[in-house]
Amino acid sequence: MKTKLNKVQKLAVEAIKGPVLIFAGAGSGKTKVLTEKIYHLIKIGKLKPENILSVTFTNKAAKEMKTRVMSLLKTNKLEVSLGTFHSICARLIRNEAKEIGLNPQFAIYDTQDQSDLYKVVLKELNIPKDVINSNQARSQISLLKNKMITPNDKLKKARTVFEKRLADVYKVYEEMLRQNNALDFDDLLLYPLKIFEDYPKILAKYQNLWKYVLVDEYQDTNKPQFLFLSFITKKHKNICVVGDDDQSIYGWRGADITNILNFERLFPNCKTFTLEENYRSTQQILDAATAVVSHNEKRAEKTLIANNGEGEPLVLIETKDELEEADAIISALEKEIKLHKRTFSHFSVLYRTNAQSRALEDSFRRTGIPYNLVGSVRFYERKEVKDALGYLKLVINLSDTISLRRIINFPPRGIGMKTMDKCVAKAEKESISLFEVLKRSKQLAIRGKQSDSLLSFYRLIKKYNGLQKKLNASELSRSLIEESGIIKYYRESQEIENKDRYENILELLNSIDEFCLKNPGSTLSDFLEEVSLLTDIDNWNDSENRVTLMTVHSSKGLEFPVVFVSGLDDGLFPLFRTFDSQDELEEERRLFYVAVTRAKQKVFLLYATNRRRLGGENIIGLPSRFIAEIPNEYLERVDFQSALTRRIVGGKLKKQAKLRVRRTVTTFDDFKVGDVVEHAIFGIGKIMVLSGTGENQRVGVVFKDGTKKKLIVKYANLTKQN
Repeated sequence: MKTKLNKVQKLAVEAIKGPVLIFAGAGSGKTKVLTEKIYHLIKIGKLKPENILSVTFTNKAAKEMKTRVMSLLKTNKLEVSLGTFHSICARLIRNEAKEIGLNPQFAIYDTQDQSDLYKVVLKELNIPKDVINSNQARSQISLLKNKMITPNDKLKKARTVFEKRLADVYKVYEEMLRQNNALDFDDLLLYPLKIFEDYPKILAKYQNLWKYVLVDEYQDTNKPQFLFLSFITKKHKNICVVGDDDQSIYGWRGADITNILNFERLFPNCKTFTLEENYRSTQQILDAATAVVSHNEKRAEKTLIANNGEGEPLVLIETKDELEEADAIISALEKEIKLHKRTFSHFSVLYRTNAQSRALEDSFRRTGIPYNLVGSVRFYERKEVKDALGYLKLVINLSDTISLRRIINFPPRGIGMKTMDKCVAKAEKESISLFEVLKRSKQLAIRGKQSDSLLSFYRLIKKYNGLQKKLNASELSRSLIEESGIIKYYRESQEIENKDRYENILELLNSIDEFCLKNPGSTLSDFLEEVSLLTDIDNWNDSENRVTLMTVHSSKGLEFPVVFVSGLDDGLFPLFRTFDSQDELEEERRLFYVAVTRAKQKVFLLYATNRRRLGGENIIGLPSRFIAEIPNEYLERVDFQSALTRRIVGGKLKKQAKLRVRRTVTTFDDFKVGDVVEHAIFGIGKIMVLSGTGENQRVGVVFKDGTKKKLIVKYANLTKQN
């Protein structure tokens, strides 16, 4: 059923010639505009569905959009190319793989696979963990790839020993990816660009195929994504991008806010529309959020007008520490349930970092309140599931040494690290694949039993590699996992936790069955590709009656009647490391804007005057500077009411005695956070954090020249300035 569009939305939908930029403020109905536009292009513009490319940032958003468009068109099938950048690019690479000399059965390495490969690289280069660890290498090199900096580029510009070593790691990592016939997430965006540059005919094919391109969340695009869109639209110029510069929150992984801010210059004759009518939040929530983000210099001006009335002020609660903060959230949640007849699913608790969830989870478990933690270990990342997937990946791609290393001794078959080292050495000496070495296990200087195990494993994988075209994905997976011994291992195990692992293996096989039913004719490669591209939010189930706990980043695109934004301490939100960078501080401010605008009716802001961080130290802090940027008329400061005075059991409230407590900032000795001090060497500075007492008291000071120092008060000889 078609819904009514407001005036600006209607104009944006009907603009189907040339470049179109839609600034869509939070809750302004951008998904509705995109789906209506696709409908308009097909019904009014007479464009064939297969000639439309629609790009989203999550699989969840893609599925939602597809469902809506099919409903508008009254059809059960939609030929529109609709998906994330990564899924669309992965499909394109597989389709053109043979043309460019790439094995179409390439593996897509997820973050865990990448970290495992980096461990191999670092070992080969003899780089200790304390110099570069695998996760550090992964994040640093991913950022380089997003900026399209090659290993040689990095080496040429390297100024420090660390940068030179990182360039070496980058080079060997890329070589090993190719040896493993694997691509990482960044490669999925980079390979199409190389294809378009080197094969003009392939580029022309996709330019003629995708005659109209729509892009959601355009503010979060990076350089490769921008170039991909530029290639595709260079011929017809029909591109419509929707985004909100105030919600650009992925600069840390390469997103470039200038892509949206400079769109009109980069795409001449662009039509621009600004959606300012908000259908989600109240006016007070919008005004408070806008007041904060307006402090940013890099933004386009817009004024959001609430369709849902004035609403209530945001509630500000000061707490003593992270434990009391969690209790305060539960106390407020219980009141909301009682007074406004809300359910648990109406609430979301947002935080800046994943580590903050621990205290929250403890309190929720203690009080019996059901919750859903977004960002916990996902199903497909559980060890037993990763092991089973390792078998499936290796069967598809015999060059995948990361999967081979993972499963070679699982279930246990007596193959240790020394044996693997001998296999690796032989592979390098004879210039053959690690998998081929297994066939020649009799040539290795190892015991006969180990040799037999290697050969048996080789024959198992080889057998199912040859059965790919004879069995469908479901049949092949069930037979392989059964024959591998994984099911038997967990079924016969006496360890209690292995019962859950056994059930998870069965659930994995069920998920493959379901995938095959939903996608007739699909292959095992198709299933593995979908799994590798899943995100945290794709697994979130909003139909369950649970409180949702998640980072602010994960909450992007979601909405809840009531939102708690916790951890609003200066140094935590915004993060301490962003203080010296205008760009990073502006991104933190946009992140706060995103957090607040997830709420439909009510927002609670919480901070702690004492929080355990930094390796167990208690940090004394100040409220986030973002709180000070909210005008007082939009804030209601309330007393903390301990959640220990109230409990929910089985969803029912039980009244107990109430305890009213007012908290204030605690100071140690003569110093407190915010004091201006002078140091004999570093000069004038400001105390930002404070920890310890007596002789162990420490202060974190930011000096006027930007220098940051952690000092022991006993030895620092600081002088307080009046």
